[in-house]
Amino acid sequence: MPDRLLAALSPLPPVRGKLLREEPLAPFTWFQVGGPASAMLLPADEEDLAFVLAASPADLPVLALGVGSNIIVRDGGVEGLVVRLAGKAFAGLEALEGGRVRAGAGALDKTVARFAAAQGLSGLEFLSGIPGTIGGALAMNAGCYGREIRDVLICARAMDRSGRIHTLSQADFGFCYRGNAMGDGLIFLDALLQGAPDEPAAITARMQEITAKREAAQPIREKTGGSTFRNPPGHAAWALIHAAGQRGARLNGAEVSKKHCNFLINTGQASAADIEGLGEAVRAAVLAHSGIDLHWEIKRIGKFLPGGTTP
Repeated sequence: MPDRLLAALSPLPPVRGKLLREEPLAPFTWFQVGGPASAMLLPADEEDLAFVLAASPADLPVLALGVGSNIIVRDGGVEGLVVRLAGKAFAGLEALEGGRVRAGAGALDKTVARFAAAQGLSGLEFLSGIPGTIGGALAMNAGCYGREIRDVLICARAMDRSGRIHTLSQADFGFCYRGNAMGDGLIFLDALLQGAPDEPAAITARMQEITAKREAAQPIREKTGGSTFRNPPGHAAWALIHAAGQRGARLNGAEVSKKHCNFLINTGQASAADIEGLGEAVRAAVLAHSGIDLHWEIKRIGKFLPGGTTP
């Protein structure tokens, strides 16, 4: 670890939650790969998080991590402080007047969909098909089957690097396809979502249809990270990958899913470099075949392992 980073970590204050040093990140990601974080914070609540952020040096890198469903942590790990919002303090759900639902950033998307259905609120069914948290959905404007988080978001609360809380309107986000204009300097705390009255049975039936479609089309039982590449305008990424002959392609323990070729899979012994390297090989094959440059949807973080293979 660089001396500069050691100096930045040394004054971190005691916490009421957990502050772990050199914590392996692979168990916190769906790919199950990657090196350690210099430090990982699991804050007890918002006050605990604000206390650590305000007291930590301004040059200490800070990264929020959800359930790791759409991320590759590189083999060299992540320098700085990784914040994981877990537990009841960050996963609360509340039904409010006017068909609104307040959902903590740590709440699973599918849990929010089920909660809304139980309240007789439609419009949030698409969340049952997104393998992540509300915080992650805000960060990447997650969506599926024709709906995105921006379609149901009223506002959200986020904490900045100094521990101050801001309320952001839907317009403040500057949402785009699988992204927003907020940058990486905020940690989302919760979101206020808009639903519409409907019969719980009808809502549940639509959610079951989404789940059935997802299970039939995607390798959800594998060690994967969700959709690998964004769909280029007018094209489906999976179709371009298939046309380039990359369905089932492998690099050591990494494989392009035969079931849905916009998914990469850790077959058991892959490294992060294997998975990212295979993704880059797929991009090159698609570019050579169709002239279209695929862009990563999966976020890749951290550093390459010294002496290891880089994509």
